[in-house]
Amino acid sequence: MKARVKWVDGRMFVGESGSGHAVIMDGAPEAGGRNLGIRPMEMLLIGMGGCTGFDVVMILEKGRQAITDCVAEIEAERAETDPKVFTRIHVHFVVTGRGLDPAKVERAIALSAEKYCSASIMLGATAAITHDFEIVEAP
Repeated sequence: MKARVKWVDGRMFVGESGSGHAVIMDGAPEAGGRNLGIRPMEMLLIGMGGCTGFDVVMILEKGRQAITDCVAEIEAERAETDPKVFTRIHVHFVVTGRGLDPAKVERAIALSAEKYCSASIMLGATAAITHDFEIVEAP
């Protein structure tokens, strides 16, 4: 896997993935940025959410659950001093489907957190990561 991050100006950078996709990152005005892109630490949380969401959806589909939507709502706290690593991360899953089995949803989340989601496992080295979920019945 490869990536390239190029400085544009101020505190703005363009990140390019090895798969050919790009994202703009920028800092807050008080840090010299112009607030024109996502913050790098926000990217980490979004990456973790995408990683674990990917796992949960795939596990539930393989388990023949009629899943129609999955949202990971993430809240995090950071250390007060540098390096301002994440110290606490909570992921609330809102899983929508027809007749979803709560035990299977819980198992899918646990498997992602403990075995499959590389991003969660890496961030778990500095942060206490917790999860919960709710199931919404699809119409």
